[in-house]
Amino acid sequence: MIKLAVSGCQGRMGQSITRLALQDKAFKLSALLEHKDHPKVNQTEHGIAISADNRVLKGCDVLIEFTTPQATIENLQACLDNHVKMVIGTTGLQPEQAARIKEAAKRIPIVYASNMSVGVNILFKLTQIAAQKTGAGYTIHITETHHVHKKDAPSGTAKTLAEIAEASSKSKVKNIESRREGEVIGDHSVLFESEEDIITIAHHAKNRDIFAKGALVAAKFLAGKSKGLFNMQEVLGLN
Repeated sequence: MIKLAVSGCQGRMGQSITRLALQDKAFKLSALLEHKDHPKVNQTEHGIAISADNRVLKGCDVLIEFTTPQATIENLQACLDNHVKMVIGTTGLQPEQAARIKEAAKRIPIVYASNMSVGVNILFKLTQIAAQKTGAGYTIHITETHHVHKKDAPSGTAKTLAEIAEASSKSKVKNIESRREGEVIGDHSVLFESEEDIITIAHHAKNRDIFAKGALVAAKFLAGKSKGLFNMQEVLGLN
């Protein structure tokens, strides 16, 4: 049984991960983390005290982290100190913060991905194939739409799509269009346009469970790992 910790447990993603983990016999929920100013800190949920002190990670097997860049890096150090594996879905990290994750992966196993959903990772693979086949003969456009509460733009998923498309086509993505509307969970489209046609590859997220389920798959994947940096393509066998 995997002793699981969830960071940002009162956020939308944290609540989805917690609910699904409680339904999965592979996991034992062992720690719940929130920022120190959250009104529910020190209250109890599911028999576990919600804590702002990441020392509660001691004894846990895996931490799932969908929070802020600053909190992620702070909890990364706590995981190093306590030999806890990590699944990181936080977006908006700066290059130096991403570099710290890469360095930490020399000591603990980490799955770090801009998007944990199976569907989006299939989108990544299809984008790679399309970009390889169309090459410089097509102009590439990317659009992404999320809820108005999302702080970073473009989304981490859109940036990953651009990186994949550019590496595979050997040409630059023309533009990434970001929209923030209502409570949209996440929509992403990649368009390959030539003078003759347009190829569109798209993904629409209906609810957050797709990301939470992917994060739990990643946590299970880490069970047999001692160190290393992995992405969801590797977790899902799509690489």
